[in-house]
Amino acid sequence: MHAGLPDAEDGQPIAPGPVLAAPYHLAGDVEGAAHGGYGRYGNPTTERLEAAIGVLEGGRVLAFASGMAATTAALLPLVAAGDVLVVCADGYPGIRKLVADHLPHARTEVRLVPTITEEIIAACPGAALVWVETPSNPGLDVCDLRAVAAAAHEAGARLIVDNTLATPLGQTPLTLGADLVVAAATKALAGHSDVLLGYTATRDEALHARLRAWRDTTGAIPGPFEAWLVHRSLATLNLRLERSSANALALAEALRRHPGVNDVRHPATHAVARAQMRRFGPLVCFTLDDAAAAQAFLNAARLVTEATSFGGVHTTAERRGRWGTDAVAEGFIRLSAGIEDTEDLVADVLAALDVTGQTTGPP
Repeated sequence: MHAGLPDAEDGQPIAPGPVLAAPYHLAGDVEGAAHGGYGRYGNPTTERLEAAIGVLEGGRVLAFASGMAATTAALLPLVAAGDVLVVCADGYPGIRKLVADHLPHARTEVRLVPTITEEIIAACPGAALVWVETPSNPGLDVCDLRAVAAAAHEAGARLIVDNTLATPLGQTPLTLGADLVVAAATKALAGHSDVLLGYTATRDEALHARLRAWRDTTGAIPGPFEAWLVHRSLATLNLRLERSSANALALAEALRRHPGVNDVRHPATHAVARAQMRRFGPLVCFTLDDAAAAQAFLNAARLVTEATSFGGVHTTAERRGRWGTDAVAEGFIRLSAGIEDTEDLVADVLAALDVTGQTTGPP
């Protein structure tokens, strides 16, 4: 709640508003100019947000215009021709598209592996970079970050962890051995479905400087108003995540008891997640008979909005197969629990399942 805010001063706002500036007053020598002397290099609003997230993640933070901007910065400048990359095949599809579309020219080898600790470790020898997302999205599988970090470092590789789903209140990968964290603050950190923003976090000063140089050159910076919105939202992150995580767990338990639902997925079912995570996040996934049954459920639900993304205050869900980017069944639904009343939300989901006629479950 207090991270990144200025010291108290009589007559000044508790939470300062956004500083909207492109150039700053800049007289004489430019060496050491505040905020770099120009909005592309720094902004006090963005710097306060970076300080706040840095407290949560336990490292130096850089804010970017989106989660994909942060992902690009964490990957492209760090990969050299001939490098071997280990990338989880069942995580966010944006990273797989990025390596498929933009790395072949660098003669890189990409090893796609599932989010299974032993398979990630087996793929590490010879790698320069290991990229994992745990829990994975949308499968919600979990890997042991300490074990993966040890294997990656033994191979001489950096470990990068996408911490979007867990958030730093769920887990802090830097304390578990990761070299770099990447996340989309668009999701739970911002939490109101009204802003795009991403960030990186690291304890490696040289790596931080390299990513900052990339951001300065490419201009992948967030606007100060967006940075202000995310910083404002951090004050309620703990409250929002507590309710949405509880709602997701309640839904998972209710869905497992429903005869028409199959393959209910939630991180709490993984022993590694229970040992590694403080909060399990808002996602629960499940499978209905087919695409038609999934769409009928989405149409029938009153408190569940059909939309992509996750982590907002409103409960959303979608049939993930509609994108063609994930190896999931046609009736697979990813649901992001919001902060609605738990009993109301569970009742609404169960009622929507009954409307669809889901009573026997998939074969």
